[in-house]
Amino acid sequence: MGVLLKSAHAVDREYRVMTALHGIGFPVPRTHALCLDDAVIGSAFFVMDCVDGRLFWDPTLPDLAPTARGAVYDAMNATVAALHRVDFAAIGLSDYGRPGNYFARQIDRWSKQYRASETERIAAMDDLIDWLPANIPPGDETTIVHGDMRLDNMIFHPSEPRVAAVIDWELSTLGHPLGDFAYHLMAWRLEGETFRGLLGCDLAGLGIPDERAYVAAYCARTGRTGIAHLDYYLAYNMFRLAAILQGIAKRVLDGTASSANAIETGARARRVAEAGARQLDRARG
Repeated sequence: MGVLLKSAHAVDREYRVMTALHGIGFPVPRTHALCLDDAVIGSAFFVMDCVDGRLFWDPTLPDLAPTARGAVYDAMNATVAALHRVDFAAIGLSDYGRPGNYFARQIDRWSKQYRASETERIAAMDDLIDWLPANIPPGDETTIVHGDMRLDNMIFHPSEPRVAAVIDWELSTLGHPLGDFAYHLMAWRLEGETFRGLLGCDLAGLGIPDERAYVAAYCARTGRTGIAHLDYYLAYNMFRLAAILQGIAKRVLDGTASSANAIETGARARRVAEAGARQLDRARG
């Protein structure tokens, strides 16, 4: 699979956070064993339950009725809010990441990883890399953050509008919950062809809450009166996603990308970066 960027596919971290969260009833697959001996199968691995359920790739949920779509989105919202209310110290994860200065550290990390995998100049990414670290909103919070919290990283109950398991924890750490939530919220600001987004869809007709309603539900569940600087958090996440997609594009060129959709996914880096630049325009007023 080629040389991975630093901290990618840290299965020991995934195993640790999933084990801790399962212990308090948060919906993750039950873990059974961790093996760090590469000699066994060629890499470290862990064993977990296979969770029966539904996986949705299309955020418009075309196979569901409008009322069912709204229920799925409400369950997703409740799950994200529940994660951000977890007392990470109480479940033994106080050293799972470094509290404080989350955005500064993440922007520095992803800027370096983007430059390391840059294959062409994207002016929007240059703008994001310059502007984001100089304009981090005031205030700091620390919770467990999933890092890739989106619809297709949740397994839903086979028949009920309930999240049976959140999967793919390789980017999880301790960080700012609004960074995590805004990543999740990007779907409302991106078109479907850019990155499985909802922008331009008839949300009312589909039975899917609009951005305002979805944010309000999260705020009610986490005790917030609102989210200041939301456009900044969205710009940050589009920058971060573009950096991830650029890494995929570089691995395609290097011949080490394993996904059949890697070429298409990598090509989206520019479009996501340009969407991020549009959020900057909104944040700047």
